[in-house]
Amino acid sequence: MEIKHIGVVGCGQMGSGIVEVAAKAGYLVTVREINQELLTRGLGRIKGSMSRAVGRGKLSQEAMDASLGRITGTTEMTDLADCDMVIEAAIENMNLKKEIFQELDDLCRPDAILATNTSSLSVTEIAAVTERTDRVMGVHFFNPVPVMKLVELVSTILTSPTTVATVRSVVEKMGKTPIMANDTPGFIVNRLLVPYIVDAVRAYEQGLGSREDIDTGMKLGAGHPMGPLELADYIGLDTMLYVAQIMYDEFGEARYAPPPLLKRMVAAGHLGRKSGKGFYDYS
Repeated sequence: MEIKHIGVVGCGQMGSGIVEVAAKAGYLVTVREINQELLTRGLGRIKGSMSRAVGRGKLSQEAMDASLGRITGTTEMTDLADCDMVIEAAIENMNLKKEIFQELDDLCRPDAILATNTSSLSVTEIAAVTERTDRVMGVHFFNPVPVMKLVELVSTILTSPTTVATVRSVVEKMGKTPIMANDTPGFIVNRLLVPYIVDAVRAYEQGLGSREDIDTGMKLGAGHPMGPLELADYIGLDTMLYVAQIMYDEFGEARYAPPPLLKRMVAAGHLGRKSGKGFYDYS
């Protein structure tokens, strides 16, 4: 199936990045947000990101103008009805995602592909609410989407090989490198990353070293571009807590259990970069 028109549900941090890379790849993109304020903010984020790319010489002004011209914003889900593929990029809430997929299943053409950008939830459970389980799969982008090259493609036991091949070609056209992951909590990256970050929080909580020394140790000793506590702040401590809890509930293994310190920080509103304070102060 040839994909020409992509819909995106959600124009937040992840959704706006997906819209940007899709438009730059030449796709017509319709992005839906729940209200005009959030839509305006998201479209502004896309324009700002492209403007910075132009300033760094990574994108021409002509390419930016052409890409922006391929983007349409809306607050109506019905405007996604004619899309060849729709990518849901809403918050990590299973009930919400199911509601969105039920609505999309009713609205979109029978041959349209529906994809979820979930980083931790069961793609099979999401697909099961539709009448097109063979055309539903996970397409997990990484933040920041315009920069990060990886996309996890999550195929369920119901996803058809044609759907996988089509979606693979789409993300490759976006300039991404796809890897195939099984539909298990955390997929590949978070399955390995979450225990690493959780262990770092636990080590800091137990006084193994200062936050700076733990991060510097992993950057200079293991060649990581960012230390685990810095990375947790970047991802969002509330997101880390949520994903770790999902994985702990699924596997019951202590290595996934959220440390008390992480829970207290989230309860206090210290969520990392997005709140201005996490393990580090960004104010």
